Amino acid sequence: MRATLPFAFLMLGSASALAQPVPPAPTPQIVVTGEGEATARPDLAMLSLSVMREAKTAREALEANSSAMAAVISAMKAEGIADADLQTSSLSIEPRYVYPDENNKETETRLVGYQVTNSLGVRVRQIDKVGALLDKAVTLGVNQGGQINFDSADTTKVFAEARKRAVQDAMERAKTLAEAAGIKLGQVMEISENSMRQPPMPMMAKSFEARAVAPAPAPVEAGENSYHVQVSVTFAIDR
Repeated sequence: MRATLPFAFLMLGSASALAQPVPPAPTPQIVVTGEGEATARPDLAMLSLSVMREAKTAREALEANSSAMAAVISAMKAEGIADADLQTSSLSIEPRYVYPDENNKETETRLVGYQVTNSLGVRVRQIDKVGALLDKAVTLGVNQGGQINFDSADTTKVFAEARKRAVQDAMERAKTLAEAAGIKLGQVMEISENSMRQPPMPMMAKSFEARAVAPAPAPVEAGENSYHVQVSVTFAIDR
């Protein structure tokens, strides 16, 4: 009896293995990528305004810088810019040195003063005021920066349109591939999205120099921003 037990267990194990269900064959699929783009005119602008001042001492440079920047901030508020739309982006205090070289008579490195730079970010919700704000800022002491980024406060609608176009593009590509391969598309099994927002359009103002008030605001054109959406769509293939 003992001699037959291993054989019996072997037979049971073989029967159990044979009884396991066979996994179904994978569903034939086709995966395509569609792209959609929509544009919108910006309705806000981000300005970068910087004041740089130099003096023999750090205290003198900071005081001169602070006075000029305070005037700029006060002017922005007077033009209707809200406190929430004004933000200091950087403040630096750096020593300035003269180094010996063949063009000067210096014999050793010498500290000659300090440079203080204060940068202010300004969100402008009325784009038609950008040029006038730039002119006023320069008049009040801004002498660095000047970069402008145009953007939109609400991109919900423009992204929705880009998504529709991306899915439509994917459907058309899938139909073309299916016709070329002589197969029939089945139902959509999966959709995934990859939104690609183009960085706000940058624009550099002309170099800031001390000058009299300009007779007209600096010309500024906002143009349009593009918003891209990419979708991956998986279709079943009908047999």
